[in-house]
Amino acid sequence: MTHAVWKQRRLRLFIVSLFTICLLAGFMQPESTFAATTSQHANTKGISWPENQELPTFAQPNHLDVIDLEHETGEMSMLLATLQGIVNRERPRIYLIEHMVDDGKYTWLQETGVPYKMYQDPWQLINKYKKELKGIIIYDPNVPDTINAATTLAGLRTGIVAHPDLVAKLTTPPLKLPILEDLRGRFTGKLDVINWQMTNLWPQTTHRMLIGLDPMTGIMVPEDNWKDFQVIAEETREIMDSSNRKVYDLDVSKFLGNEAVYLRFEDAFQIGGWGAAVHQVTVKADGKVIAQFIPCTDAEEQYVFDHGRSACKYDPKNQHRFADGKRYFVYRFAPPAGTKQLIVSVDMWNQYKVSASSVRPRVTSDTRVPYGYLRDYAVANKAMVFWLSSKLSDEAQLLDEIASKVEPETPYLGWFDSEADGVRIMSNHSVYVIAADWFSNLTVHSGIQRPIQAPKVPATPPLENKIYVTFVMSEGDNFQYNEHHMRMLWNDPNRGKVPITWSTSPLLMEGSPLILNYYQRTATPNDVLVTGPSGMGYFYPSQWPREELATYFEHSKQYLKKTGLDTVYALDVQQDISPFVAQTYNQSMGIQGLFFNASSQGKTSVIEGLPVSIQIRDTTREKILERIKQNAANWDGKSPLFLSVQLVAWDSTPSDVVYFTQQLGSNFVTVRGDHFFQLFRQANGLPPTR
Repeated sequence: MTHAVWKQRRLRLFIVSLFTICLLAGFMQPESTFAATTSQHANTKGISWPENQELPTFAQPNHLDVIDLEHETGEMSMLLATLQGIVNRERPRIYLIEHMVDDGKYTWLQETGVPYKMYQDPWQLINKYKKELKGIIIYDPNVPDTINAATTLAGLRTGIVAHPDLVAKLTTPPLKLPILEDLRGRFTGKLDVINWQMTNLWPQTTHRMLIGLDPMTGIMVPEDNWKDFQVIAEETREIMDSSNRKVYDLDVSKFLGNEAVYLRFEDAFQIGGWGAAVHQVTVKADGKVIAQFIPCTDAEEQYVFDHGRSACKYDPKNQHRFADGKRYFVYRFAPPAGTKQLIVSVDMWNQYKVSASSVRPRVTSDTRVPYGYLRDYAVANKAMVFWLSSKLSDEAQLLDEIASKVEPETPYLGWFDSEADGVRIMSNHSVYVIAADWFSNLTVHSGIQRPIQAPKVPATPPLENKIYVTFVMSEGDNFQYNEHHMRMLWNDPNRGKVPITWSTSPLLMEGSPLILNYYQRTATPNDVLVTGPSGMGYFYPSQWPREELATYFEHSKQYLKKTGLDTVYALDVQQDISPFVAQTYNQSMGIQGLFFNASSQGKTSVIEGLPVSIQIRDTTREKILERIKQNAANWDGKSPLFLSVQLVAWDSTPSDVVYFTQQLGSNFVTVRGDHFFQLFRQANGLPPTR
């Protein structure tokens, strides 16, 4: 890994966004009966962004207009998200129920306690707020990255982003909105668009945040899309390794007769999250090979009908395509006319479920459409929106250049095409990451005020000669995980039965006090919240400029203090933590201890005065148990042993932790993460944290 040469510190631009907008007379009567919650510290108008605050605070909402976008197009979702950004600048008044709401459509809306009115017709909502708009920005469907440029322009010019097909209705009565900018036919591709933004728009945007969003996403596929598929092969055991790997010969002859045969691969146990993994495919029509390929290659692409958000493992010795959880992929094979027998031989393993059909599915998720989500926040704050690969050299170079233009401790909200490469580039420039590209209604959440107070810490158990184990849920730095998947895990009826260490983001105190307060308020004595990777926000400590690290940790300490978090879970591209990083964590943050990275071998030790625990990690329940026992095998019983276990939150649940605890013997004690380090300090003669 190479380090970028750090630039001189620049004066941070102090931007407080206040907008004077015409208010509509009155509000519709709310259908809900939830009383609005106020705070003596609530922001009364506009956006407040003091210099010592990482994220802006929006005004306290007193009424919300709500619309369910489940059955709306991506184009309409994007239009309404940009409308939301404009309207919510002065005071949050629009709340969008987006497509991906596994945590429940009304879960957080009802938690707000704000009265609301449901809308069915998006055009009614647009008409209500048309006087607060100056016009529309038209993007070019042939150049998807103009969606991001249009989003940037929407924030700067107080407009909404429109697909060309919507222009006629937007510009004629009763709306009669003028065209502020038409981006059609002006750009040749991504880099052309982003370079234009850098020249013409960047100087006008806020430089206190960066927003990275893919301009388009795959469409949501209805369940009945697969109604004609029949299961032809399925693993009935919860196998999450290669023990069932072999070449499966799938006879799909009975599906011949139409234009093609469709083969769908998915996860037989979606909660477990270890679905079909395919290494090679060979197709024979009446004994003659008509297709043969290794997945995740150019040779495969001609046969992929729907990628279904499946993923690839690019390993020269083990390359394969896999579909975990709700992901899937579909192949299309068109044999010669008159074929009598069609055999598909698949080198495959894991929890596979394979189904086939002779009927072409109505839609494919590979059809890409615009979307809303974080765009409201970008528009409201006048941030520049862009999407650059962190792997492709020319794009990564421009991404690096943009990161170099903001000052240290600027947040990058969104995501990357490669986590490791993207976070590394940002870390090189002292920019931290907040995964938030699928966060809904951040302009509303940032205005809902709730008290931030860590729950009372139960008494630390007595120190004994035992094997102390703590289970740490990953992903806590991820805003959208906090909003969606973590809430689902939190609802597990087994939560609270055994100690669990939950990573979360201290920046929720500004981004969503509502969410942080909920987890603090509803935590049981067996739940403890710790800071997710790797401090105030996600970054790689070894890649952060050394001269900036102490300052960043000191600022992080303030957020930990305010949120009551005193333990950190960190990730890095280097396997072991350096003495310099450990010393800086210890001196600048004063934390109880640090959970660091994960491997098959766990170890808790003292590095430069700081307790550091390398976490154990593996794939399946049984393998995790095996790893714990392997790491405890040489314990002599004469002094306590400390082992931490990283649980991948997308694959694990509180029920898994109950299972682990039940399976471990009497020599093992499961403890909270804070108790884990308190006991370790006691066992090693270290003073308590200051």
